[in-house]
Amino acid sequence: MRNQWPVLPIVAGLASGLLTGCGSGSGDSGGTGSSVVMGMSDDVLATDPASGYDPGSWLLFNNVFQSLLSFPKGATQPQPEVAKDCAFTDTQAMVYKCELKDGLKFSNGDALTSEDVKFSFDRMLKINDSAGPAIMFPLLDKVETPDAKTVVFRMKAPDATFPSKIASGAGSIVDHRQYDANGLRTDGKAVGSGPYKLDSFDKDKAVFSVNGKYEGTAKVKNSGVTLKFFHGDRAALKKALLDGGIDIAYRGLSASDVAGLDQQDGKGVDVIEGSSAEVQHLVFNMKDPVTGKLGVRKAIAYLIDRDALINNVYQGTAAPLYSIIPAGIAGHNTAFFDTYGARPSRDKAAAALQAEGITGKVKLTLWSTPSRYGPATDEELKAIAGQLNASGLFEADVKSVAFDQYEKDIAQGKYGVYVKGWVPDYPDADNFTAPFFGKGNVLGNNYTNRTITGSLIPSTAAQSDRSATDKDFGRLQDIVAAELPVLPVWQAKQYAVVRDGVYGLEYCLDASTVFRFWELSKD
Repeated sequence: MRNQWPVLPIVAGLASGLLTGCGSGSGDSGGTGSSVVMGMSDDVLATDPASGYDPGSWLLFNNVFQSLLSFPKGATQPQPEVAKDCAFTDTQAMVYKCELKDGLKFSNGDALTSEDVKFSFDRMLKINDSAGPAIMFPLLDKVETPDAKTVVFRMKAPDATFPSKIASGAGSIVDHRQYDANGLRTDGKAVGSGPYKLDSFDKDKAVFSVNGKYEGTAKVKNSGVTLKFFHGDRAALKKALLDGGIDIAYRGLSASDVAGLDQQDGKGVDVIEGSSAEVQHLVFNMKDPVTGKLGVRKAIAYLIDRDALINNVYQGTAAPLYSIIPAGIAGHNTAFFDTYGARPSRDKAAAALQAEGITGKVKLTLWSTPSRYGPATDEELKAIAGQLNASGLFEADVKSVAFDQYEKDIAQGKYGVYVKGWVPDYPDADNFTAPFFGKGNVLGNNYTNRTITGSLIPSTAAQSDRSATDKDFGRLQDIVAAELPVLPVWQAKQYAVVRDGVYGLEYCLDASTVFRFWELSKD
């Protein structure tokens, strides 16, 4: 997913067929508990699924819209939602067929049929908004609807990760009667078939009520949710929580805020910790005159002290990351730990530089953009620069710029080393490898490897048994560790802080990145 602010710093293989379990409909029962007020520092950038490709927007999509499949709480394997069953009909992962449930309706009462599913995907791909999720479907060729309950997706090339992609916010189904096929909706409204309706939306808050026409797997435990936006003002978010203006603070509290509030446990607030697959890397420009040298990159890898960064900068709210695929995602290994170790080694760093023919101190600038990756990013990079300088082998400094300028400069190859964060679109190793190391990668660091792009990524994409991809993903991680186009730094933990009497957050914070409004309840 779009590189975003950090939240703060159970895996099963995909079966070729997915069937609906029993007891999955909420019908007209709706929620009966109290309404819940949640605050976050992120904004919701879009209410139209053809445009939104950011964590705030996907939070809205996951609660207002349905997809053919969805991720159960605590799991990374999708299950049927709008679909009754879905399966690849071939062995090459080229044709994916779904049968819809009976009696599906949008919140306005319109029937939901295969026509709406096809319309939603065709519309997203046609609009192809630069801030939208169409980029996730380069292999989707066409969508067919043999009848009102059947949808067939045909691929240009094998894509076994397709079920996970359509279970994300990118698979949101819209009412074809309510959306323009050629343009984005701009009125701030949304019509979906998910557990909630969007009653109102403005720059400061969004109000959701329970959708009584919803038919799906969610069991709603409240009567509605109000989402307040704090536009990056962490102090205001914290104050609203402590003053009782909100029930939940989610996304945007600093590490020190979380640590401080954790000390107040038992005094009216509780800190809830969940798992996360969000990661952060240092990225090296492979054509830079300094970081383009493997010996320089190796020296940095030998000197970085992840534990010190996490303890001193993030106060334990993240975990060290030793590979490009995070822990908790099938295919993860510890290639960087195995190659460079967990403890800094000046001797090995010096040897790497000497092998490169470098005898003097290496002058280096680390580039940061805290407006995008969180307020601790500058502090983190200054700490890394300090670690490098303490070795006597580097003369490193840090420069920080606004995100728009940051992205332009990266595209022009102006930076030797810079930071990138990643919030996954779906919990599969493919989403941590293909965007970074495939053709047209999002890192902008001039790195290519023919084995990765020509063999490993295509072969893993074609394997519908995701557990069978571990060997190839392991080889891919080993190659990246050896060639060092990126250096993994940390894997986030998710946190939310709640007032006493609010429950269900533990079911909203997992590697799927789906925040489930329906799990929230309040005394």
